[in-house]
Amino acid sequence: MISFVNTNHKLEKFDENNSDRLKEFNQVNNRKVVKVLTLDDFDLKGKTVFLRVDMNCPIDPNTMEILGTKRIEELIETLESLKDAKVVVASHQGRVGNNEYTGMDKHAKVLEKLMNKKIKYVEDTIGEAAQEAIRNLEDGEILLLDNLRLCAEENYEFSPENAANTIMVSRLSKLFDLCILDSFPSAHRSHPSIIGFPQVLPACAGRIVEREVKNLDEIMTVAKAPHVIVLGGSKVPDRLEAIKLLIQNGRADHVLLTGLIANVFMRAQARIKSPLGIKREEEVVAKAHSLIGEYPDVFATPVDIAIDKDGERVEMDVREIGKSDKIFDLGPKTIEYYSKLISGAGTVFISGPAGFFEKENFSYGTKALLDSVANSMATTIVSGGHLTTALKQQGLADKINHISTAGGALVLYLTGEKLPMIKALEDAAMKYRSK
Repeated sequence: MISFVNTNHKLEKFDENNSDRLKEFNQVNNRKVVKVLTLDDFDLKGKTVFLRVDMNCPIDPNTMEILGTKRIEELIETLESLKDAKVVVASHQGRVGNNEYTGMDKHAKVLEKLMNKKIKYVEDTIGEAAQEAIRNLEDGEILLLDNLRLCAEENYEFSPENAANTIMVSRLSKLFDLCILDSFPSAHRSHPSIIGFPQVLPACAGRIVEREVKNLDEIMTVAKAPHVIVLGGSKVPDRLEAIKLLIQNGRADHVLLTGLIANVFMRAQARIKSPLGIKREEEVVAKAHSLIGEYPDVFATPVDIAIDKDGERVEMDVREIGKSDKIFDLGPKTIEYYSKLISGAGTVFISGPAGFFEKENFSYGTKALLDSVANSMATTIVSGGHLTTALKQQGLADKINHISTAGGALVLYLTGEKLPMIKALEDAAMKYRSK
């Protein structure tokens, strides 16, 4: 095992004879071979490590309780590999202004139960309380910081150089020997915690990132047409950019739209006549309209939907939608239509719930689509924390080829785009190999 010593918080040059221990992520689709460091490349005993993970879980909007713990469960393998280190776990939860934006105290309790050991927690991210808690860690202890997005910098995208100069990285980096990136669901973000620390610290991939990339590349080498993409969720601008790349790269023969993004396309088709009341609405509707014009035979939109009428589920044809009606789910005709396309697919990728699946009355669409995907003969990939939770609830996980807690990051990865986190890991490996 490659060892290192802490000299001004830098790695000493490691033995070039051990370079074969670098994990090779064999990229496909015209990607070059990527070499990054992993946990197996370091002797971590007694070292203080910054572990960036993604514990961004579905949150019940009424009780604020965690609905699904899959992303926390996945961390256990990495944490067990760090049993002799001083581990500082850092994650975000939700976005500023949304219902899932909350502190990490409940995540600490879940992690404590899963690990069956004490998890230290501090209601701070980069302040004196957090720094003191890090300094006081003993070998084998785990500290969870509060929601990283409580730090304003973590809500913005940066270049690697500027990320390295943020207050977050400047304050905390001097306390660590190593940065471990194990936040694949956030790999498409250029936030300081993801691309800043690898600029000033040795950096390697955690077990989740290592496994995700390996499994995905293996799957994509055998993926067959027709490629059916089922897209839902609420992060519309990100999805619109990715859709075009997926089509251009031959990864999307049919795009079946659900959730908010389906509403955007139906608005572009003038099937929904009232404003949706979302951010950048004119811009995203115009982009959707352009995509439909450019690829008229690719997109499928709902033919019937379900609305909430005084707490009851009411199904109707899309043509009957009134100005005040809020779409909460897909209807049975749409499910039948989409299921036929899924059954004829060679590869199916599904990301994002079809509606408000947290509400029992409106879980039908999400459950039905997952059932269709699980029972198809295609190579199947399920993406995103919400769908992963729903899949587990239905007991269908064993029927899926690959389950990823990543959403937007996975969509972009499948397009062949280089993700900022992967680029940061590549650069870090090259930097320390060359010393």
